[in-house]
Amino acid sequence: MAGRVKWVTDIEKSVLINNFEKREWVQVTENEDWNFYWMSIQTIRNVFSVDTGYRLSDDQMVNHFPNHYELTRKDLMIKNIKRYRKELEKESSPLAEKDENGKYIYLDFVPVTFMLPADYNLFVEEFRKNPSSTWIMKPCGKAQGKGIFLINKLSQIKKWSRDSRTSTFVAASSGKEAYVISLYIDNPLLIGGKKFDLRLYVLVTTYRPLKCYMYKLGFCRFCTVKYTPSTSELDNMFVHLTNVAIQKHGDDYNHVHGGKWTVSNLRLYLESTRGKEVTNRLFDQIHWIVVQSLKAVAPVMNNDKHCFECYGYDIIIDDKLKPWLIEVNASPSLTSSTANDRILKYNLINDTLNIVTPNGDIPDCRWNRSPPREAMGNYQVLYDEEQAQNENAERDLRSRSGPSLGSKGIKGSAGVRPTAATWK
Repeated sequence: MAGRVKWVTDIEKSVLINNFEKREWVQVTENEDWNFYWMSIQTIRNVFSVDTGYRLSDDQMVNHFPNHYELTRKDLMIKNIKRYRKELEKESSPLAEKDENGKYIYLDFVPVTFMLPADYNLFVEEFRKNPSSTWIMKPCGKAQGKGIFLINKLSQIKKWSRDSRTSTFVAASSGKEAYVISLYIDNPLLIGGKKFDLRLYVLVTTYRPLKCYMYKLGFCRFCTVKYTPSTSELDNMFVHLTNVAIQKHGDDYNHVHGGKWTVSNLRLYLESTRGKEVTNRLFDQIHWIVVQSLKAVAPVMNNDKHCFECYGYDIIIDDKLKPWLIEVNASPSLTSSTANDRILKYNLINDTLNIVTPNGDIPDCRWNRSPPREAMGNYQVLYDEEQAQNENAERDLRSRSGPSLGSKGIKGSAGVRPTAATWK
């Protein structure tokens, strides 16, 4: 047993278990000494609860940050992004620049969103500016499309709040379920007439300094029924919600491909229909959104050195090729609905483990977590704050010495958004 990683999990998924067994790690129970615990989001609360008094040792690692919900709860994600924007405005950061209509130029990547019931009056004010708009209501703490519905009349919200038997129209702090209401992206990019979204995987090994990786093998999830903005179809979730948990019950669901496309297929399609330059710009914007959302929560995240997290990002692209961040999942599904799905998720777990436990050795939370390129598999470094700060310091030195910063400068006199080279 000496020198072998002792692991435990409360998520009984075969793709997960097979990865642990392939490493010849030793399975133990959570009551025994363990080195690595891949746990559910319910368990993480218990591990870091002040009541349990549990303290992790240097050779223990877990797959969630204690307060991951600052990013993965829909209401808290929006709250943190709004706070981040305001702080950048106070600092007169060029990133918080607005256009003549008062919209953020670089940080407008989440749909207009309000919390209910706290922001009800603000929502009504916004709704009356454009009474023909459609809005989507989501419970803050649920996943897989549960409890989601669309509205286009104020009377529908009033009816919902009256009919609700679960006291949902209460503040999140009460411990009961709360809702967010967001402007519905009613002009999604369609392929074959169908709406889709992107599921991308992002690994964070530390928040301060921020270090994150993007997984190259994400996928698109398609609806089974062709999209229409018609108000008569607002209740048809097979038209509007891409969640596999919903679409798999549709008559037109294909069990072979599961209504999924790889991200590489999407790239090929967009390059052939819109051009390579436009496609590259779109994916650059998606990467930008991911980094900014992580920066938004970094100050409030409990950056425990024993933790890492593999998030599932959901992105929708509209017909102007503008990407929107819809939500971030703390426990992206490890269930495989197709053969390709199983391979992808097996490799995702394998590559994640190779980064957080290099060489399959017993974890050491004091490790600086800079794996060699060959260990990253299908991951690529998306942002390394430590490296970026070093590069910025070097540029400052060079600029004082006289040479021009050139195209890789941090920001020009016009205050434009940094180029990809400064944040990748």
